[in-house]
Amino acid sequence: MQLTQKHVEYWQKNLRITAILLAIWFVVTFVASWYARELNEITFIGPLGFYMGAQGSLVIYVVIIWFYARYMNNMDQEYGVHEGEDE
Repeated sequence: MQLTQKHVEYWQKNLRITAILLAIWFVVTFVASWYARELNEITFIGPLGFYMGAQGSLVIYVVIIWFYARYMNNMDQEYGVHEGEDE
């Protein structure tokens, strides 16, 4: 099956946003844990390293999921591949 230019653009945008969000996930998950001692010197509702490990990372995960769902719904409508009520 030959993909049209529209399909290629759709998948390029999809892969780009996925890569960006995975990079954010990696930083929040692993880099914040790696530098937890240094982050504990910063106080934000308690030591920042502890806050990121306990609650901050979970909040960021939910925001990532919300953003991806919203972005993909908008992109699906833009490219005419959205799921929804039959028109």
